[in-house]
Amino acid sequence: ITYNIFHHKGIAIAVYLLGFFTQVQALQMAGAILFAHASFDRMLGYGLKYGNSFKNTHLGAIGKEE
Repeated sequence: ITYNIFHHKGIAIAVYLLGFFTQVQALQMAGAILFAHASFDRMLGYGLKYGNSFKNTHLGAIGKEE
């Protein structure tokens, strides 16, 4: 659950907007970094995790077959 929270693009956008509207630059930077990190993970094929296995993502299975 924690992994999915910090890798969800919607959460990243919400953090950035909170920083923007409250004029807190640290929140803006955190939101931008979270968004960039989540986007880079998607580019590499990593997705949000399902509860049954850390290797089972919304983009498909990742890693080597066991």
